[in-house]
Amino acid sequence: MRLTCRFGWRPVLVALLFTVVSVARAEIFRLASYNVENYIDEATDSRRAKSPESKAKVKENLLALRPDVVAFQEMGRESALKELQGALKAGGLDLPYLEHVKGWDTNIFVALLSRFPILESRSHTNESFLLNGRRMRVGRGFAEVDIKVSDNYTFTLFAAHLKSKRTVAEADESEIRLEEARLLRERVTARLTANPQAHVAVLGDFNDHKDSPSTRAVIGRGKLKLVDTRPAEQNGDNQPNENPAWEPRNITWTHHYGKEDTYSRIDFILISPGMAQNWLTNKTQVLTAANWGVASDHRPIVASFDVP
Repeated sequence: MRLTCRFGWRPVLVALLFTVVSVARAEIFRLASYNVENYIDEATDSRRAKSPESKAKVKENLLALRPDVVAFQEMGRESALKELQGALKAGGLDLPYLEHVKGWDTNIFVALLSRFPILESRSHTNESFLLNGRRMRVGRGFAEVDIKVSDNYTFTLFAAHLKSKRTVAEADESEIRLEEARLLRERVTARLTANPQAHVAVLGDFNDHKDSPSTRAVIGRGKLKLVDTRPAEQNGDNQPNENPAWEPRNITWTHHYGKEDTYSRIDFILISPGMAQNWLTNKTQVLTAANWGVASDHRPIVASFDVP
């Protein structure tokens, strides 16, 4: 069959190429992290159940972000996760795949929901370390799952909720957090050592700022150092810092600590160099919403990626 037209063959070829490119355009997927502050469906001895108003606000915030994959911290039992899953589906956000990590803490957990299939789960539920001669366990464990976004794109997700700054009798809270961070980094390093170009995302509530020893331990160094996506408010701020060694002055805080009335960035989405090749910096943000604090003392963050 010959392609002909009154203007010659070139316009036809251009039209065909345009059609092929349009069909092969990239798909964007959104990866989020959200500490939902005691999303508990039934009260325990130490924690009260989350109010209907607070649950509704969590749902509203997630529907505003519309993530394809979201990692949770301070999620209640699996029944609470499924309750939220059902509420989101009723609101038009269907995330049919889930992971619920049962760690040493029996009240709150790390969990995730995904629009894409979970190919394999290697979540770590019984991690421990020696500190001052004493065996201690990671409170909430680490999620580790492989997620299939498309036939030619899979990524590994690590989700964590590191030790809080609340003091405990067993040891210094910062030392506990650092040991948990080191264990998490060992799992990430093992994955990247096997394949330095692997798509890996490490996200969650790290309970400390970027320059802290524990967060630096997770980020790592050298060729396998993770990239900080640094979600910020999309409010028009676009100017660099006067000191080029520092980050821009746009607004990135994710947590409000009421006792001190302080705002800080302790929630992170870190990605491997291989995954950073698909990262969309202009579609990465921290949610700004009226009455965000009804849902949680944290704000959710999201980073976007394109997949051919």
